[in-house]
Order: sequence, then C-alpha cells, then structure tokens
Amino acid sequence: MPSIRRVAILGGTRIPFVRNNTAYHDVGNLGMSIKTLGALVEKFDLHGVQLGEVALGAVLKHSSDWNLGREATLSSGLSPATPGITMQRACGTGLDTVIAIGNKIALGQIEAGIGGGSDTTSDVPINVSKRLRRRLLDANMARSTADRLKAFKGFSFSEFKPEFPGVGEPRTGKSMGEHCEMMAKEWGITREAQDELAATSHHRAAAAYERGFFSDLVVPFRGVERDGILRPDTSVEKLATLKPAFDRHSGKGTLTAGNSTPLTDGASAALLASEEWAAARGIPVQAYLVDSQVAAVDFVHGEGLLMAPAWAVAQLLERNGLSLQDFDFYEIHEAFAAQVLCTLKAWESAEFCRDKLGLDTPLGSIDRAKLNVVGSSLAVGHPFAATGARIVATAAKLLAEKGGGRALISICTAGGMGVAAIVER
Repeated sequence: MPSIRRVAILGGTRIPFVRNNTAYHDVGNLGMSIKTLGALVEKFDLHGVQLGEVALGAVLKHSSDWNLGREATLSSGLSPATPGITMQRACGTGLDTVIAIGNKIALGQIEAGIGGGSDTTSDVPINVSKRLRRRLLDANMARSTADRLKAFKGFSFSEFKPEFPGVGEPRTGKSMGEHCEMMAKEWGITREAQDELAATSHHRAAAAYERGFFSDLVVPFRGVERDGILRPDTSVEKLATLKPAFDRHSGKGTLTAGNSTPLTDGASAALLASEEWAAARGIPVQAYLVDSQVAAVDFVHGEGLLMAPAWAVAQLLERNGLSLQDFDFYEIHEAFAAQVLCTLKAWESAEFCRDKLGLDTPLGSIDRAKLNVVGSSLAVGHPFAATGARIVATAAKLLAEKGGGRALISICTAGGMGVAAIVER
C-alpha cells in the first residue's frame, strides 16, 4: 500500500464571472472551460505536458457536453494523452473535483492534475416534453413508414411546449432562496446583518482588485477584465432599498437580490501536484490540501437545506484535532448572506452543537476579520461548478502571501449537502 503524500496546490486561474445573459451568453460551458484551462496551461508552461487527470464539472450542461473535462482538455494545449472526467455535486462541484485530483495525488496514482468547473445559466439545456420525446424515440426505432406515423397517433401541439431546468428542489418544490428564507427565520437572521455581510464582501473584493491580488488569478475574456457582479460603491443603505426576492408577501422576507448571489456565468481551474513534480518543473508550492469532508442533512424533514457544512466542518475538525478558531482564513461560500450567518450562528449555539453535532461544547465564534478577506460569491458571483476551484486558488494564494497558516473552506450545495476542506502552508 503506497504511503500518503502531501498534495501541493500550485495555483489557479479563472475568467471574470459575469451575470447571465451578458458577455458570455453565447459561449457555453465548453468554451469557458477551454479558455480557463488554456490560461492555466499558459501560466504554468504546460504545453504538451501529460497530466494524470483533468476533472471538471458543470451543473447545467447539455447532453453533448457529456464529458466536458475530456473535451476541454483536448483543446487546452495539454497533451492529448491527459485523461479527463466530468463531475457534479451542485455548488460543491468545483471543490469536489479538486478533492478527487488531490486524493489521486496523495495515493500516488498520479503526479499532477487539474480540478475545476464551469457553469452558465445563459445557455441552459431545454428539453422537449416527455410525451414528444417518447414519440420521437419510438419513431426513430420504427422499421417502416407506417410504424413511424403510428408513433405520432394522437399528437397534440401542446406537446411542443419545452421543459426548462427546474429551479426548485425536486423533493420540496421550493427554490434554494425559499429554503434559505426559512433558515433565516429559524435562526433569527436580520435583514441588516445580511446586507452588512454583502456590502463587506463587495468592498473587500474591490480592495483586493485594487491591490492586484487577482492579477494572476483572473484572465480577461470577451473584453471583460473584472467580475461583472462587483459593485465597489455599494453600501448597506443602498442594499436596504431592495425588495425581498423570495418571500414577497408575508412582510417578513429578508433575502434580496443584493444579499443573494445572482445567476452567473464563468469557469475556474486549479493545478495540484506532488511536491516532487512541482520541484522538477520549478513551480513553487502555494499551499497544501490537507483533508476534506462531505456531509448531508435531511432537509425534507426539518433540517435547513444549506446547513450541511455545519456538520461537514465539525467532522473535519474532529478528525484533524483542530478547533474552529485554529485558522487564519475562513473561505465560506456566500450563496446567500443568510446562509453564511446561519452557519456561523449554529457553530456558536450550545444547543445545536450538542443536539445536532453531538459535541459537549459549541464550536464557538470566528474572527470575522478573517472571513472571506478578499470578498466571495456575493461580490464576484457564483457559477455553480466554478466556485470551488476559485475558492481553493484564493485560499492558497492568501496563505502564500502570508507565508504560512491554515484556511478552512466551506461550501453548501443543493440537495442538502456540504463540502469542506482544510488548506495549509
């Protein structure tokens, strides 16, 4: 059995994230992935290099993109002998791809690989109705003209009505925003607290751009150089003018378009390797992927849809003998400001930590000055499968800048799941 090796994070790239139906409306997942992978190849001089694996993901993709990872790899400049795989776990997808690559490196199965993802809600797959699909399949299998015509017996023009991807959880029919509204009410998260977190995210991301933090992480694409969602001049006062987006009638809605992530197009990727591979190519190590954890909750019967990271982080901390306060940076994905605040409040709750997590004492509070220090999803956007690799590359660079330390990554996902990871230098 091979010994476990350290997994080095060498860096990442991404294209600017933009609102859907804007600059990338006609590009699609493959085009965004090719641009991002190609930029990573350029950055690390990987032209013609054979890597162990490229793992990419996409949540909303066409059937023609059945193996996005492989197709993007073939157009990236890497050796065509580099395998590619496509993965999906909703918003946790990008982190899952990085973890999958990291685990293979740790076990000695590969020396280097790329994890990442892309998503577009500008070019979503639109299906024909189930009834029409059955007719077309039957007609395709028919052996005679008569049988083909028979497949359309009783046809109605209503069958032409297309089916768009659903925005709700299949088991509840509620959207993620509606579920998060329920969480905000349960945990007593105020509108003011949500708007404050959102404004802080924008201000920190804008400051990070100004000091050049993103200069080697974000590559221009389609004439866009910065994230299209970013609003440096936003404020709590401006955000307070927005109307509730998900609970519009009770008078108690607190989630708005300003404290929730918008539908976003974009792609990201991160390069990981063994220390030996990195040294042989003269590439400095920014940080190390130490461990990860996935968790799920029964959101159908009472748990908050986006609360699973509370469990994932608790399990991860216990296995590594760490406390919640043993980190220099906290990269918590901002699907909604309320979701971040619910998670933080849960970790502070003695009752929750005892009854739900089985802990004798609460995990406690974190230093908010260490939370999403260069902004996060509320400011830069959230192309579902692209968020994970963005956060990994961000955390690794923050640790490299600091010269050492530890970062906690936490991402909530649809389906009541959460993915967490520890990155160290």
